Amino acid sequence: MPHIDYFFVTLSPWTYLAGSRLEEIAARHGATITYKPVDMGRVFAATGGLPLGQRSEARKAYRLQELPRTAKKTGLPLTLHPAHFPTNPAPSSYAIIAAQKAGGGDIGALVRYLLAACWAEEKNIAEDDVIRACLSRAGFDPALADKGLLDGAMAYEANTDEAITRGAFGAPFYITDTDERFWGQDRLEDLDAYLAGAL
Repeated sequence: MPHIDYFFVTLSPWTYLAGSRLEEIAARHGATITYKPVDMGRVFAATGGLPLGQRSEARKAYRLQELPRTAKKTGLPLTLHPAHFPTNPAPSSYAIIAAQKAGGGDIGALVRYLLAACWAEEKNIAEDDVIRACLSRAGFDPALADKGLLDGAMAYEANTDEAITRGAFGAPFYITDTDERFWGQDRLEDLDAYLAGAL
């Protein structure tokens, strides 16, 4: 059974624009997924990336054109300048880690709900009420927002270390159990083809 380690940040518009395609691909190929939210600031620092505010004006301008184009292609609503971006991604990341450990809900849906809260619903995903609502909607106990914070923080750091060690340098980033790496929601078709044996 193939496996995919999914490295991402809960504030990434590109991760949001992946929608449910990863889960659909995994289902098609009988693959399992481990969701690994990371501290992208640390990943960038270790791999040569730059936070949005430090990028060149040309790169910022291109991003503002490419995001709406990608939203149209994916059919997902997108607020280009959300009210609560940037915000602290750690609390939502800890909730994902706790939910994945607890089980009983739809972890892929939880990730999508948190991303949509920022990029489509103008909500602050650092706030407990927002996180609790997303947990509940995805079938998890909303109290997970307050549980295992130390374990969550440790796993978040471990995920980040692993991403750096395994060659991930942006989000979303997908690594198969055969160490094939795919960067970006626009490489999901390639991941699908690879799992089908076509690449």
